[in-house]
Amino acid sequence: MALNTSAEAPLPVGEVSRLIGGWIDRLGAVWVEGQITQLSRRPGAGVVFLTLRDPSHDISVSVTCFRQVFDAVADVVTEGSRVVVLAKPEWYAPRGSLSLRATEMKPVGVGELLARLEQLKKALGAEGLFAADRKKPLPFLPQLIGLVCGRASAAERDVLENARHRWPAVRFEVRNVPVQGVHAVPQVVQAVKELDELAAVDVIIVARGGGSVEDLLPFSDEQLVRAVASCRTPVVSAIGHEPDSPLLDLVADLRASTPTDAAKKVVPDVGEEIERVELLRERARRSVRIHLDREERGLDVAMSRPSMAHPHRMVDEREEQLTALLDRSRRTLGHLLDRADSELTHTHARVVALSPAATLQRGYAVLQKADGSVVRAPGELAADEELRARVAEGEFTVKVTDTDAPAED
Repeated sequence: MALNTSAEAPLPVGEVSRLIGGWIDRLGAVWVEGQITQLSRRPGAGVVFLTLRDPSHDISVSVTCFRQVFDAVADVVTEGSRVVVLAKPEWYAPRGSLSLRATEMKPVGVGELLARLEQLKKALGAEGLFAADRKKPLPFLPQLIGLVCGRASAAERDVLENARHRWPAVRFEVRNVPVQGVHAVPQVVQAVKELDELAAVDVIIVARGGGSVEDLLPFSDEQLVRAVASCRTPVVSAIGHEPDSPLLDLVADLRASTPTDAAKKVVPDVGEEIERVELLRERARRSVRIHLDREERGLDVAMSRPSMAHPHRMVDEREEQLTALLDRSRRTLGHLLDRADSELTHTHARVVALSPAATLQRGYAVLQKADGSVVRAPGELAADEELRARVAEGEFTVKVTDTDAPAED
């Protein structure tokens, strides 16, 4: 029930703490699941103290249990183990703190873990976090590689040594974090986010050696999966060995079977690249050589043709043809001129033969009156009329003394 309080009538802190304790007492025993941290078993003590943590929400609560309760599962439970406990919530009023008193404890089995991982896998897959079309391609030659791994671990050594052996100039930005246990998830997530924020980092590798399902459990955590899915930088998962398959493998842009395999997939081999360049150069040389040989053969064929082998022959042939044409044209023009000259001579002879001058040459004369008209009949003349007489060698004047008209029939 709600309490009637006001600024004028507040409740003391002790009263509030007492009331909270009363409400918690009414809650009864509940089954709680979490991950054990800060396990404390003092020799000779009848009570075991531990902290139960929820990795997904980063919330912890103190748990106490009698030694015989914990000893029942002590062989299979240690720090980092996931357990379910039947516990009664308790409120310690003087300090205002909540704790759980466990009366029963059970480890979460591998089969149950795998079943929960399968459910989480289906849920995240339905959101599209594992879709192939969202995966980003890796750069051909990364200049700076971000590496998240355990401190001084074999995974770190394998990645660094193999990458530098393949490409000596490659550089790394390393983040050493716990890779198992209760602190693994938040620190791995923080390291991935830090590397993703560095613009110089071209690709991020999350690496860890092999281990049990429980050891690799942090790399199937939902918080880490979502952090990797939101990265703008390509992420490579290199967790465990070939059979191991945490959810990080599914959300990462590339899955490597081992840390060594991650180095091989992220960094090209300088020797292989030099060999590939040499092969390409040799292919280019062969292509150019084949092209030049083909063109040389074509040029040889072209040069072997008569027009190219003896280029002056065509000029000489054309010169002979031109000379023949010129001679022919001269002969033709000469024939035409000779024929025209002959025709002109004949025409001139006919004209001369038919002209009045030829008649005058035979002794005839032409008589013209003063007006220039030609006398054709005696009847056209008058006595004493002067006429002009034209002969072959000139002309002179005559006077009519008598006109004899021709006799009429």
